[in-house]
Amino acid sequence: MPDRKIEPPLHVMDSLSFVNPHIYDIAPNVRLYFMQDVPNETARFDLYFDAGSAKLDEGVPAFVNGLLFSGTDQKSATEINNEIDALGGFLETGISSENAVVSMYCLRENVLPLMHIVHDCIENAAFPEHEVEELLRDRQQKYRVNLEKVSILAQRAFQQRLFHSHPEYGRVSREEWFSGVSRTELKRFHRDNYLGGLTKVVVVGNLMQDEIDEIIDAVGNWVKEAPCHFPGDLQNLADRFHIEKKGALQTAVRIGRMLFDKRHPDYLDFLVLHTLLGDYFGSRLMSNIREDKGYTYGIGSMVAEFHETGYFMIATEVRKEVTEDTLKEIRVEFERLQQEPVPEEELKLVQNYMLGQLLKSADGPYHMIDIFLSAEMQGLDFEFYNEAIRHIREITPQRIMELARQYLNWDDYTVVTAG
Repeated sequence: MPDRKIEPPLHVMDSLSFVNPHIYDIAPNVRLYFMQDVPNETARFDLYFDAGSAKLDEGVPAFVNGLLFSGTDQKSATEINNEIDALGGFLETGISSENAVVSMYCLRENVLPLMHIVHDCIENAAFPEHEVEELLRDRQQKYRVNLEKVSILAQRAFQQRLFHSHPEYGRVSREEWFSGVSRTELKRFHRDNYLGGLTKVVVVGNLMQDEIDEIIDAVGNWVKEAPCHFPGDLQNLADRFHIEKKGALQTAVRIGRMLFDKRHPDYLDFLVLHTLLGDYFGSRLMSNIREDKGYTYGIGSMVAEFHETGYFMIATEVRKEVTEDTLKEIRVEFERLQQEPVPEEELKLVQNYMLGQLLKSADGPYHMIDIFLSAEMQGLDFEFYNEAIRHIREITPQRIMELARQYLNWDDYTVVTAG
């Protein structure tokens, strides 16, 4: 029996052993990524389309994404949902600025029947008038409710100013969207960006080769023939902007700037700086603004990416009367990281935390395919994560100060408050 008074030995992580997915070329620009060795009978498939919100104005991309399973000429939305439920499927649709995704979670034995249901719904989407009207009413109601929330007001304004140089990335919904859209516009976008916009397929589960072949046959006529193009020179509007919300008890704060993606030479080291500043519970921002000052229940930072660039953001909600003090303290933490070397004990804690999170993110085939796709988006592979381990282990306090001086300059940031 182990002696509980003796802590177990620590093992230094030098690298991770990854299992690469099988890759099939559906078309010159479209691939299927297949991850096997799932330790149970579950499965998942994802269909990626060149149908993100940046493709068209007036909310059309989001409306189409929400109506994909609203009915065909032969089946109603209720019948479609009942068929999926009967096979134990769980359907998700989602949209970002650059793509739209349809995901299905199910048992392995039901992958093909559910794939054929999904194929039928997308191939023959009819956009029934009553379903369109119902979705628009629902989205309009949510829009009006959201405009009462300071967090939504701040995020909308932040998004517009962050993507100042490319407004299509900073689009936010408007009231007139919910009365101006037509079924003709929805059908045209669906035809161009779904029936001719498939960019990637992902399958996870213990499927046989003939099943993979059948999936390829099912979706092969949707492929996007030309490669996708994305802007890489997005620039934020570096200024301070406030939205007054009468009666609000809190102020939402959003601070950020355009940055870079995984291919940039500073990316991996910046992740350490970002974690120190605001990406774990013991971060500088949490310790100062939550634990010491009591201004908020939580504050954090994030790094987000697109195909050709990325951005860095800090978000929190604070008591209205301490808004300016919060901004001051965030700036103080910027300057501390620029001027004071990070203590060895704090850096070691962050390094161990990041290595643990990386190990967790590669636990099992579902997680492994997700981190593979994150790297693949920028033309990288699993070796990127072993390179990340080396950077995390070898970074120095001097390197962190150098990065802070380069990327934590307050005058480069978009600062938005609402409250």
